[in-house]
Amino acid sequence: MSTLFRDARLADGRRRDVRVESGTIVAVGSAVDATDEDRVIDATERLLLPGAIDAHVHFREPGHAQKETWTTGSRSAAAGGVTTVVDQPNTTPPTTTGAAFDEKASLAGASCVDYGINGGVTPDWAPDSLFDRPLFALGEVFLADSTGDMGIDTDRFADAVERAALRGVVVTVHAEDADLFDGSARERDAGGAGRDADADVWSQYRRAEAEAAAVERAVEVGSEAGAAIHIAHTSTPEGVDAAAAGGATCEVTPHHLFLSREDASELGTYGRMNPPLRSEERRRALWDRLVGGDVDVVATDHAPHTTAEKDVGLWDAPSGVPGVETMLPLLLERARRSEITYERVRDVTAANVADVFDLPRKGRVAEGYDADLVLVDPEDEREIRGDDLHSKCGWTPFEGMSGVFPDLTLVRGEVVYDGEEVVGEPTGENVRR
Repeated sequence: MSTLFRDARLADGRRRDVRVESGTIVAVGSAVDATDEDRVIDATERLLLPGAIDAHVHFREPGHAQKETWTTGSRSAAAGGVTTVVDQPNTTPPTTTGAAFDEKASLAGASCVDYGINGGVTPDWAPDSLFDRPLFALGEVFLADSTGDMGIDTDRFADAVERAALRGVVVTVHAEDADLFDGSARERDAGGAGRDADADVWSQYRRAEAEAAAVERAVEVGSEAGAAIHIAHTSTPEGVDAAAAGGATCEVTPHHLFLSREDASELGTYGRMNPPLRSEERRRALWDRLVGGDVDVVATDHAPHTTAEKDVGLWDAPSGVPGVETMLPLLLERARRSEITYERVRDVTAANVADVFDLPRKGRVAEGYDADLVLVDPEDEREIRGDDLHSKCGWTPFEGMSGVFPDLTLVRGEVVYDGEEVVGEPTGENVRR
């Protein structure tokens, strides 16, 4: 069925009719004629946006389906207005070989939104077989990061960047220099790292200075190789500035935009993530850079864990928080308050992402583009509650905050979320095919 959105408000304030046919936007105008085949949707007073592209999620399959699956993660995405996701490689097994890519791609067939799959780099990766697959990007590459078997040294990083550059593949970097972590934080907390320890100790340990140093190293190596470097989950204004100075693009997460070390005590181990929460001063500076145009992309680093896994001591709890369903609603709520423009929200969640990662049919409400669309009532804000969300983990670090959620989400013209529930069969496709 073709669809005609009548009198929709676009992000730039224009009011337009938007017609969708066979999964593509075929007309955007002030008076588009309807056909007998059209389903006509009165979009008066509502906002029509391109579906968000979340370039950083961890849907946990294969290996950790107790946390999330492609089914539950993609349903959460659809309910939050995200129509394309990019899954990161640190699953079990990690996506570092062609065979591991194929296994994950098979599981991704359960997705109700479109997707990309990032390849990873470990000491024993198989680059030839991996690059034979339709990779979205190389990443999340852990540079000088204390994350176990996904971390690599500088020489291996340079090798990976050179290989990616030869194939025109973007390299997404997790930039934290473990040599600059504050080991004394562990020593100071040696007697109190039980259930009552809060996430601020984690912030003291993984110091802010460790980020900018690793960003500078990553962009230097990327520049030498002629590679496109994208810095994942940049958590400090210094990191954003270092990326820009080195010619790299960067993303920031909702939890670094909306939470700070002032929230650490209330969040406890649920506020442990990598990179960690930063000071309120740095959070505000990060927001200012987002509004001012220095940040290229907002991505969630959606990394769910079960409550049982989080309800342990700080040093034993896994890092990560869910966020794919709340990214766009949180930003739209700030736009409703005039703290950021709707155009800026559109750009950092869709248009810029498509540009950075070369998705020529995604990210815009324009003729010839995929009909990945989100219809929202910009005044219909509601409280965010973990019980209402669709992620398998069942909780959110944004509990009690306000968000503006979609009335309708379409992927290539098909409704996947109707404002109340996720509908239809999984029809997500790999955007690199």
